Amino acid sequence: MTVSNNDIGNLALDSQGLDKLRLQAKQSPEKALQGAAQQFEQVFLNMMLKSMREATPQDTMFDNDQTKMFTGMLDQQLSQSMSTGHGVGLADIMVRQLRHSSMNPDSIKTESTPGSKSSIPSAYNENFQQDFVKKLMPHAEQASVETGIPAHLMVGQAALESGWGRREIKMPDGTNSHNLFGIKAGTGWNGKIAEVTTTEYHNGVANKQIDKFRAYGSYAEAFKDYAAMLSSNPRYADVLKQGNSSHGFANALQQAGYATDPHYGEKLSKVINSVNTLA
Repeated sequence: MTVSNNDIGNLALDSQGLDKLRLQAKQSPEKALQGAAQQFEQVFLNMMLKSMREATPQDTMFDNDQTKMFTGMLDQQLSQSMSTGHGVGLADIMVRQLRHSSMNPDSIKTESTPGSKSSIPSAYNENFQQDFVKKLMPHAEQASVETGIPAHLMVGQAALESGWGRREIKMPDGTNSHNLFGIKAGTGWNGKIAEVTTTEYHNGVANKQIDKFRAYGSYAEAFKDYAAMLSSNPRYADVLKQGNSSHGFANALQQAGYATDPHYGEKLSKVINSVNTLA
């Protein structure tokens, strides 16, 4: 007996699915891995649809046990349809991670953005980090031509300051300020401003406060302004002398007072090294 690909799509909510999956694991481990990942994605999607239903007001004449039963069946069918083929990508990420882990049992690890308490599977991290580097490297390379600051160092700092693009500073209307470097809007800034809550360290103690930050029309403008600031401000003279050294660049920025985080240099050095592996 063999298990067909069509069976895999029906396993997640089928009480006999586990037995079929166990059989396939013996016959074709690779297909079984894909099937298990697809099951997980299907269950996840079904739970998401259920949560969305529960969050929607349902105090109507059609809100009864029978309609709830048919709604549940519809959500089951939708989740199954959404998870077939390429799905939403979650299954593919799990397959890559599990396949890699099976070759190297010690390779299962998690990463988290500095300051974040949550951990994300490294395969997912690698995916969006590569997208971040790919998107911003051309702007960094242009700024590098104009200032001589290595592009990967600038992208690394942009990654640290913005959480790899996941914590970018927003304008009051929700649009992007394109401020990747956390540059504040001092008295000499005449452009747009975004006010957000940030964390500053005073005598080693973290405190929340509202600060004004510069806002740009594009990422290209952000990189150009950042590079110009480092190049023209005597405060960062030692930073520009570090060449391609990620450790030297990161520590020089901390010594120059770019950030109040006492561990800023260490964090930045690690992120820059990650950029080097992705570029």
